[in-house]
Amino acid sequence: MPGQVWNTNTAGGYMYSDELSSTLRNALQPMTRFIQHCDADDQTDKGLHAGDAFHWNIYSDVGTQGGRLAENQRMPETGFTVAQGSGQIYEFGNSVPYSGLLDDLSLHPVKQIINKALKNDAAKAFEIEARAQFAATPLVVTPASGTSATAITLETGGSATATNNLAMNNVHVKLISDEMKERNIPTYSDGNYRCIGRPKTFRDFKDDLEAIHSYVDQGFGMILNGEVGRSYEGVRFFEQTAIASQGWSNGKSDEAFFFGEDTVIEGIAIPPEIRGKLPGDFGRDKGVAWYALEGFSLAHTVAANARIIKWASAA
Repeated sequence: MPGQVWNTNTAGGYMYSDELSSTLRNALQPMTRFIQHCDADDQTDKGLHAGDAFHWNIYSDVGTQGGRLAENQRMPETGFTVAQGSGQIYEFGNSVPYSGLLDDLSLHPVKQIINKALKNDAAKAFEIEARAQFAATPLVVTPASGTSATAITLETGGSATATNNLAMNNVHVKLISDEMKERNIPTYSDGNYRCIGRPKTFRDFKDDLEAIHSYVDQGFGMILNGEVGRSYEGVRFFEQTAIASQGWSNGKSDEAFFFGEDTVIEGIAIPPEIRGKLPGDFGRDKGVAWYALEGFSLAHTVAANARIIKWASAA
């Protein structure tokens, strides 16, 4: 058939005009949970012009326990020690350049789309930083021998020596909760500990968790992002997907963090902000970036004072 046709570009196909949907869509975003549990807030107002380091003091108990005195006994004297922790402030950021021509001709708002993508990127960057400090805890726990459903092994050197080859169960949670209480790890103001892990980590006992509405209605406070329930052992559970699976041998479980108050310090000199690039090349060269001056540090690095217990594996 001579003449103009649709199926041949040079004979008419180029005469079409694609219709672009007006709906803005973004890729799937992970659930970020570690940032909201960086609860040591004493450096959140560090501010500018104060150097790139921040410090905090940790005071020990007195060296000699006091007690009963005899009538003629002199008052005993003792003392305590002071340890100091420190953290570092770093620059964080990322940017997306774009042309003035794209901005002028695009149907969708280019700057709005970039802003949203960069906000998502910043959240994930800080989630990675926060989790790295949770993972630096010296306290790690595995099922005894790697396979026990009724016993755990706690180690204080920051690394597990057994390969975790068993899904976490209610008994493990009970034993970890007991260990936290024995170590006098402080609970939160609602009287509970907290735990963060990937969804499949909690699968074997998730159905046994107390329904969220049950304990909130009784006055245990607001639900935090990602909370899926509370164990009757006094642990509130949170799911996260921002940190990838650790890929343990046989894939029967994955890392999780049990913790009480005073976990990680977030030092903030400049909180995350969106910045626009000064246009160059007569307005043809544009860009948007997110930027921050921050740092994350584990509040207690000594095992005796640690607030975080990591459900871990050697491989």
